[in-house]
Amino acid sequence: MKLSQIQKSDVIDFLRLDEEEYAEGTQEEKTLNAIMAAAKSYILNYTGLTEAEADEKEDFYIAFMVLCQDMHDNRALYVDKNNTNKVVESVLAMHSVNLL
Repeated sequence: MKLSQIQKSDVIDFLRLDEEEYAEGTQEEKTLNAIMAAAKSYILNYTGLTEAEADEKEDFYIAFMVLCQDMHDNRALYVDKNNTNKVVESVLAMHSVNLL
């Protein structure tokens, strides 16, 4: 699945959340939307890819979901770069074009 095609319902299913709790207009939905935006932004910034280029990488789906899960579980809208999940780091590193 392409990064741009991931929907809120996909994240709710992956995280095993109660869909009713994350209904439109709730604070939980707003938080989940912010988490999804932060995860996408992290992937794009880490790799240096454009959204179109990122859509070509199907393995970003799992990295996105793991980032969302980590941010949801820890209720943080940022990723602690010192404690990045090794799966996420490995997947993103494979596609990074902005290595210094």
